[in-house]
Amino acid sequence: MILDDLVSASRQNMLKRQTKKPLVDLKKEVKSLPNSNTFPFENNLYSDKISVIAEIKQASPSKGQIVSPEAFDYQQIADEYEKAGVDAISVLTEETYFKGSLDILKNVAAKNNIPTLRKDFIIDPYMIYEAKAAGAQIILLIVAILADDELGSYLSLADELGLSAIVEAHNDEEIKRAVNAKARIIGVNNRNLKNFTVDFNNTIRLRQLVPADVLFISESGIKTRTDVEVLEQNGVNGILVGETFMRATNKIAKINQLRGDE
Repeated sequence: MILDDLVSASRQNMLKRQTKKPLVDLKKEVKSLPNSNTFPFENNLYSDKISVIAEIKQASPSKGQIVSPEAFDYQQIADEYEKAGVDAISVLTEETYFKGSLDILKNVAAKNNIPTLRKDFIIDPYMIYEAKAAGAQIILLIVAILADDELGSYLSLADELGLSAIVEAHNDEEIKRAVNAKARIIGVNNRNLKNFTVDFNNTIRLRQLVPADVLFISESGIKTRTDVEVLEQNGVNGILVGETFMRATNKIAKINQLRGDE
């Protein structure tokens, strides 16, 4: 499983959805929605305490099935995350390899009074409009799968629609591209998407290349309070945690443990 496969699957699934709802219809739907430019998630990231984005995902290419379909009560999970006071909920919407869906995002965004992130491999403006229509307040843009002009135009579209954007980078060159695109939030995935190994040292090093006024999120592979403390000490504003929370029998206790609230 490599990044190209994930992008290809996302494109194929998007084209299927697009035949059912053309872009012109999706734009009309979005235009009818109230537009907000308050960016609440970004405000949360300015807190003195590290912010937590808790993820809902049933499976992943690196770990396979994380939760059985029968046990995957995403709404209960979202409710627990909200009760724990997380700063945002990330919802996987990629269908083929992560077994996510836009319906999960829609339902969580409608029921839970907390910013939601559409976690997917966004490779077309159509998917940004979809995120807005589904009720998301945040999208993920991955530098590795976008050209510079695409990254810039997608950031502008997100702003226009009142969506915050986490721009994900993995190396020095991608950090430079994200900064040049004027990303307000940069995320570094501790898991290398090409071989799925986890490396916190790379994240810490890349943080030094990002201007202090740009918010910084560390994603994936975070399991212990010690992990979080190391990231906090190195200027990380927020963490995105998926598998660790999904596997926890007591999600609220695990969230409190990582935050140091025990």
